[in-house]
Amino acid sequence: MLRFVNVGQHYPAKRVAEARRGDWDEISGDFRPKRATEQAARCSQCGVPFCQIHCPVQNNIPDWLMLTAEGRLQEAYEVSAATNNLPEICGRICPQDRLCEGNCVIEKGFEAVTIGAVERYITETAFRKGWVKPPRPTLERTESVGIIGAGPGGMAAAEMLRRKGYQVHVYDRYDRVGGLLMYGIPNFKLEKHLVSRRAELLAAGGVIYHLEFEVGRDATLSDLRAEHDAVLIATGAYGARDIKLPGVGLDNIFMAMDYLTASNRKGLGDAVPAFDNGTLNAHGKDVVVVGGGDTAMDCVRTAVRQGASAVRCLYRRDRANMPGSMQEVAHAEEEGVEFVWLSTPEAFLGDTAVEAVRAVKIHLGVADATGRQTPQPIAGSSYTIQADLAIMALGFDPEDLPTMFDAPGLGITRWGTVRVDWQTMMTNLDGVFAAGDIVRGASLVVWAIKDGRDAAEAVHRYIQAKARPLAQAS
Repeated sequence: MLRFVNVGQHYPAKRVAEARRGDWDEISGDFRPKRATEQAARCSQCGVPFCQIHCPVQNNIPDWLMLTAEGRLQEAYEVSAATNNLPEICGRICPQDRLCEGNCVIEKGFEAVTIGAVERYITETAFRKGWVKPPRPTLERTESVGIIGAGPGGMAAAEMLRRKGYQVHVYDRYDRVGGLLMYGIPNFKLEKHLVSRRAELLAAGGVIYHLEFEVGRDATLSDLRAEHDAVLIATGAYGARDIKLPGVGLDNIFMAMDYLTASNRKGLGDAVPAFDNGTLNAHGKDVVVVGGGDTAMDCVRTAVRQGASAVRCLYRRDRANMPGSMQEVAHAEEEGVEFVWLSTPEAFLGDTAVEAVRAVKIHLGVADATGRQTPQPIAGSSYTIQADLAIMALGFDPEDLPTMFDAPGLGITRWGTVRVDWQTMMTNLDGVFAAGDIVRGASLVVWAIKDGRDAAEAVHRYIQAKARPLAQAS
């Protein structure tokens, strides 16, 4: 260990921008064994591991880096998987620059350990070697748990509950497992066979999926409460934030999730009329994406691969205040995306369909209650950007679950999130729990995993209070 003093930081080789613009493959591969061992050995094994402290799932990062450096990869995988149900996902899409790597104590002057790439290497090696096994409980319980939502939070909770022996049923409105991982995140960041591989592993362990099942249509929340000993709501937050401006109702102005879902479905081989007829296809168009988060980065980079004539990202703050991953911004710039900083739309122009966006320049004023400088339009600074397709990537809010689930008694906060007791993760309805974005608001995949794990433990404690005798697993 401690090799950071004579070994420089190195990431897996990244394909050149010109090559990756033309396909949907991931932009970089895995470490080779020698390089992974070398990079893991750069860890300083510090007494207070800030990388672990700033990881939402509290990964034992120094331990599995040391095991990797020593060539003990199966043990490294076991340590990694002990705290994270989807390490192969987090190794690819976590914003390590803001979390573990961004808090590495050797970052200044020597550059951080490449934690995410090593995590990915460990897990892919484990899959290749057959070390990753379906959840197999020692004891089968008679109690069942219904989980609403097959995204990362629901998947994490399903695995943890299945390991304890519960009969786990996952309900999801889509036709595939994964939620945001499957339909929201583009293939060049997360290849879909990786999500399917994990979903199949859970199914092999006894998790039962009910797909294309919509709570409120196929069954009410009350029906599921009667069917199961406990219910966990892990739907995520998919309600797109809109913008109220002149011309916002013109054709060819879309929400980010509609655009990304159409693209991902096409990549999965589905028939997508809105893509095939050119409506949700950026090919040959001047595209303007409004927003500055990771979803906006997904949209601009998707448009590039669809063959857009020009792709611009309109963001009301500057680069330093960008909420998305700086690594994603750099990738987008390499691929030809133009960032228009300190600008915000004030109108969409056109007769029946959008033809241009009228934007106004922004000055960052004094900080607000959150500590961020307040964007203030500069009078007389309006200008026009040509646009055949405009995509709104302004964030997500929870959907109206009490109405959707036909559950008017379900308590929600003033932000529309489901209200829970944070000590028990239970809602105001007995035996109904909630976790992930539907509770905390739109956030990172790794936070959904953490919340799913915590909720599974809370459900277990709740059911234990009414425990029935356990049956020996066959």
